[in-house]
Amino acid sequence: MSPDQDYSLEVPQDSRRLLAVGWLWLCVLALMGAGIFSLLLVLSRTPYVSDVIPWIDFFHSALVVHVDLSVLVWSLSFGGILWSLNQRPGKAWLAWMALALACLGSIIIIISPFVRDAQPLMSNYIPVLQHPLFFAGLFTFALGFTLLVVNSMVFMAPVGPLMSGRGALRFGLNAAAVSAAVALICFVWSYIQMPDYLLGQSFFELLFWGGGHVLQFTYTLLMLVCWLWLSSAAGLTLPITPRVVLVILFVGLACVFVSPLIYLAYPITALEHVELFTWLMRWGGSLATLPLALAIITALLRYGGGTQREALARSALQCSLFLFGIGGMIGFLISGSNVTIPAHYHGSIVGVTLALMGVCYLLLPQLGYPLRNMKMAIWQPVIYSTGQLMHVGGLVWSGGYGVQRKVAGAEQSLDSIERVLGMGLMGFGGLVSSVGGLLFLIVILRALVRPGQAVHNTEGG
Repeated sequence: MSPDQDYSLEVPQDSRRLLAVGWLWLCVLALMGAGIFSLLLVLSRTPYVSDVIPWIDFFHSALVVHVDLSVLVWSLSFGGILWSLNQRPGKAWLAWMALALACLGSIIIIISPFVRDAQPLMSNYIPVLQHPLFFAGLFTFALGFTLLVVNSMVFMAPVGPLMSGRGALRFGLNAAAVSAAVALICFVWSYIQMPDYLLGQSFFELLFWGGGHVLQFTYTLLMLVCWLWLSSAAGLTLPITPRVVLVILFVGLACVFVSPLIYLAYPITALEHVELFTWLMRWGGSLATLPLALAIITALLRYGGGTQREALARSALQCSLFLFGIGGMIGFLISGSNVTIPAHYHGSIVGVTLALMGVCYLLLPQLGYPLRNMKMAIWQPVIYSTGQLMHVGGLVWSGGYGVQRKVAGAEQSLDSIERVLGMGLMGFGGLVSSVGGLLFLIVILRALVRPGQAVHNTEGG
């Protein structure tokens, strides 16, 4: 493969590889926990089935932990995998401390819904449980992630020739680390500006609003890196040069630096502050993703045949492109507070997740854990994305009939056949998606528990 089309990283055979494996285990822990809570969520919102669940209040607690594990912990921990591979060799005590704190925080978050008097607050981006145990877990994870970001920025490996595929990929990973640092700054900035009279839902909504939007750009930059990596592994020849890829990644990073300007222009309680971040994510995200998506789609249309490994990369890539695109289009249809909002969010964030899953499959053999069932790995993204498409479709359908978000049981007001069918499709799609998620865990765990000889990567794939 020519250097222009080699969008991949070598996997080092030193402590950085062990760090990456550690973060991978945290990803698995997060998805296992999220999967259990996801099943509880789907059952508590499926018509008729929800009537036999006696603890509807637990729905909201399960939703809090499901979102935090499946989005926050999973995505940022996968960033830990990639940033570990992208750092310079040397002493890594800070990186190991970051991993230990992140693991401890995640375990505490998983336990927190089962304590008494854990009141859920459905704040956007990072929902919380009002209980000291949950806050201890979230703070511990945040501290670990902060150390990870600091380590990634201080010890990031040299980019190398910027006009090569590998150089562009490293730039994207560095940009994602900078974006994460800006998100952390925004969280602190919001806390400092927070008025004393705000409590509860309003407090956390404003606390996480600015930084939460910036975190979406972090996820997006990680996804773009994974798209490039998967394209390279799939044998695609992109109709754009690394120079153009750099411009696309730079646009995603440039959007992040608009955030401090919003903070300087308006206080966090101002309507303009809220609306500007919404517009930044809506239009900035499109500018950062659409050009690369079109280039990859063009390359896919020209491609035929290939090995199983290429089929694996292509499966995850196609499903990620499709779900992320669906989620983005739904975002422009949002009107009011109904289940169209989680439909948009599920589409977009599952698009990110599928890209991360695909790169995970590619990395496992290079980390010394050969895949044991290639066919299952190829079909898993298809099953997962099909279930999510039905789930999203049911939410959009129900949103058109006014079903509100973040409610369960009788609160959903399923008083018409249209609402029942829409939420029924949502529930069935959620179960299919859960099967897809379970298959991913089976593939990953079968590889991790039966390691093979570490493969020294000479091709970067």
